[in-house]
Amino acid sequence: MSDRPARTDRSAFRLFRPIATRWMDNDAYGHVNNVHYYSYFDSAVNGWLVEKGLLAIADSPVIGLVVESGCSYFESVAFPDALEAGIAVAHLGRSSVRYRIGIFQEGALQAAAQGHFVHVYVDRATQRPVEIPFETRRALSELT
Repeated sequence: MSDRPARTDRSAFRLFRPIATRWMDNDAYGHVNNVHYYSYFDSAVNGWLVEKGLLAIADSPVIGLVVESGCSYFESVAFPDALEAGIAVAHLGRSSVRYRIGIFQEGALQAAAQGHFVHVYVDRATQRPVEIPFETRRALSELT
């Protein structure tokens, strides 16, 4: 029996953000290398947080640090494909949030890759866990 997750479709996600592939994302096999998917995950979520005014990269007193991530791949994508990252919140805790993320070819019904990552919110100065700020929690709850 496989632990491989079932491939998800667009209906599993609450928000979509465009992802532009880059020439450098392709590897010697002619497709986006696996390491870049993690960058897509991070850019999609943090871009949304910045746009919502929930993260000031240089000076927010509370920041989310990635403590866990994973990805499953179902089909290849390559530069110059236009992609979309679907984002949903799978779990919202006191100081952490687990995101589900799907990477889709633009307009595709099923994810080419999907995964997760966990942000633990910490005080920037002490790096100790803190409660997710109220406004951030409210915005994240809209993605559950």
